[in-house]
Amino acid sequence: MTRLKYSIIPLQVMDTSILEDLGLTRAEISIYVALLELGSTTAGSILDKSKLQNSVVHRALNSLIEKGLVSYIMHGKHKVYQATDPENFDDFIDDKRKRFHQLLPELKQKQSFAQESNAATIYKGIRGINEVYTKLLSSKGNEYLTYGGGKQVCYEVMGEHWWKNLHTKRIAKKLPSRQVFDESIRDFGETLRKRPRSEVRFLSQEFEQLTETVICGNHVAIVIFTEDPYALLIENKAVVESYKKNFEILWKKAKK
Repeated sequence: MTRLKYSIIPLQVMDTSILEDLGLTRAEISIYVALLELGSTTAGSILDKSKLQNSVVHRALNSLIEKGLVSYIMHGKHKVYQATDPENFDDFIDDKRKRFHQLLPELKQKQSFAQESNAATIYKGIRGINEVYTKLLSSKGNEYLTYGGGKQVCYEVMGEHWWKNLHTKRIAKKLPSRQVFDESIRDFGETLRKRPRSEVRFLSQEFEQLTETVICGNHVAIVIFTEDPYALLIENKAVVESYKKNFEILWKKAKK
């Protein structure tokens, strides 16, 4: 078969970056553009014009055929290739879009796993502590569970008035609570459990600590009431369930 020779517009004159964005390799783009200019031709002509290696040309041709961008017919023992109409890229893009939307639910699911596994934020200072408890009260939980704390937590760092005000807000939201304190703050606990939606139990004073753990909704807060207080707020269902188990163990051991 006689090979017809045509000149090819160099790729650098044409901005083909959009074709790369659509997933075509540089070799595939070179061959597709060459076929548009050459019309029907053999692999030999493409080799001459593209200056690519034989294996690269044949691999790219097979890939373009699979993508529906190149077709061929047999002429004797030789394949004669032809680029499909450029408007066929619409079908190519539609196919990519359909395949992407099939994959999208799985991608969203993986995203949710990542969000759950990494949803932990540190808050520092009194203002940070205020923000954490505000988030907990606004988390649409069914129950407010806490354990830990002691005299320094209740009376020194935040002050008794702050805690009473916190529970006033909680009660206004009709959010029931169960809380485990130690004997060092029994007076505060006894006053609190006389208020609506407030159950309190006590462990020995040995349970006194500088931290309070709060479980509410999909959140767990671990609040450290040192001289420079800070808190870790975690949003993760699995972590919440784990801390709930810890709370229930303490609740059963605690006494009224």
